Amino acid sequence: MDWPNGESPTQPVPPAALPPFPRIWVGYVLGIATFIAEIVAASLHPELLKEPFSVPPLYLFLPGFICLVYWMVCAYEFHLILKQATSGAHAISPLRAAWFHLIPVFSLYWVFKWPRELARFVNGRLPVPLMHPGRTGLAVFIAFVIFLFLDRGFGMILLFWAASRLSRCLRFALEAPPASPPSPLPFS
Repeated sequence: MDWPNGESPTQPVPPAALPPFPRIWVGYVLGIATFIAEIVAASLHPELLKEPFSVPPLYLFLPGFICLVYWMVCAYEFHLILKQATSGAHAISPLRAAWFHLIPVFSLYWVFKWPRELARFVNGRLPVPLMHPGRTGLAVFIAFVIFLFLDRGFGMILLFWAASRLSRCLRFALEAPPASPPSPLPFS
C-alpha cells in the first residue's frame, strides 16, 4: 500500500517533524497569578464578593483574560501537532479548535468534544488504550465550567492539569510505533 508521505504506519513520528508541544507550565503560572489576584481583590474590595455581576478591577480581569487566551493557544498547538502527525488528515483544523471556544453556548460542548477526539487519536495509535475519551472530555469540561462560573484561578489550574495529561499522553502516542490495523479475518 502506498502512503501519501512515503512512510509506513508502523514507524513513530519523528519529534523533529512536529511543532513544539504547548508549554503547560505557563498556564499553571497564569492560573496561580489569577488565583492570587482573586485573593487580593477580595481583600481590597469585599463588595466584589457580595455583587454577582460587578466589574472586576483590571488586575483581576487581566490575568483571567490572558489565561483564557493562552488556553486557546494551547488548543491550537495541540491540533497543529495532530494535523502534522496525521499529514493533514486530522478533521479539526487548529484555527477552528481555538475559535470554537469563543462561541457562547457551543463552547461548553466544544471543550468536551476536542479532548475526546484527541484521546481517540492517542488510543488509535497505541496497541492498548491509554485514555478514556469520555473521562478526558469530562475532565476538561468540568475544569472549564469551574473556570467560567466558580473560580477563574482554580478553574485555570484544573484546565492546565488536564492539558498536561493530554500533552503527556499525546507525546507518548507519537513516540510509540502506531498500532497495526486489524488484520482481515481468515477465510473472509
